[in-house]
Amino acid sequence: MKIIRTVRELKDAVNALKAEGKSVGLVPTMGALHDGHISLVEQARRDNDAVVVSVFVNPTQFNNPDDLRTYPRTEDADCRRLEAAGVDFAFIPSVEEMYPEPDTRVFELGDVAAVMEGAMRPGHFNGVAQVVSRLFAMVNPDRAYFGEKDFQQIAVIRRMVELEKFAIEIVSCPIKRESDGLAMSSRNVRLSARQREVAPNIYRILKESVEAKASGLSLEETKRKVIEEINAYPEMEVEYYEIVNADDMQPVGDWNDCRQAVGCITVYLGDVRLIDNIKY
Repeated sequence: MKIIRTVRELKDAVNALKAEGKSVGLVPTMGALHDGHISLVEQARRDNDAVVVSVFVNPTQFNNPDDLRTYPRTEDADCRRLEAAGVDFAFIPSVEEMYPEPDTRVFELGDVAAVMEGAMRPGHFNGVAQVVSRLFAMVNPDRAYFGEKDFQQIAVIRRMVELEKFAIEIVSCPIKRESDGLAMSSRNVRLSARQREVAPNIYRILKESVEAKASGLSLEETKRKVIEEINAYPEMEVEYYEIVNADDMQPVGDWNDCRQAVGCITVYLGDVRLIDNIKY
């Protein structure tokens, strides 16, 4: 595996692959890699001749300076994991390399970016669109891979691809979970022992809500059940729980209002913010 730190070197490396007729998969990450990230890499390896993984903690998508400051950075360990996974190129730029000038672009992301994470974290999705569009322009991959834990983010990226007219296939990959059900996240390392013990109840309660829906519970009753049961733990506080249409991320009022309903949740354990989702 080759580590690349400049845009020029990245473009040269990818252009050489393309000149040989090779397909390229891109896995954008912010580092602090876990098995969820590696599952994206493995899918990219299966689908493409070569794989590029970016490792970059993007400042423009953090609306909370403390969250940016405390986001884990583990470059050496990340590189070891990527090399073991068979990655061809790890792109690890500085902030100055990614943003030689401030990125002032504002994307018209529409309704998919206006709710849930978009409402709670103003500017977050515009920052995501900024960095991902830059990576797409630099790499011009055939396919790019994203985990479904960030379910709304995938919808936003698909919207950005439409706006920017990128000829790139967006591949969504299933959530990777710990053995006790907790969705893998780089933020999990910040949980205390007690918080880590409690955290798997998020997914347990979500799974039970699917069973409750099957037994006839209404959508509003299902939402209330999830929120009340999670908030019953003193360590946890639900920031939001929305049941939305998978196609446009808009909240639905009845189970029959959409083809596929998805429950999207954000829970605080202390100052650690965890997200998860489940399909109904």
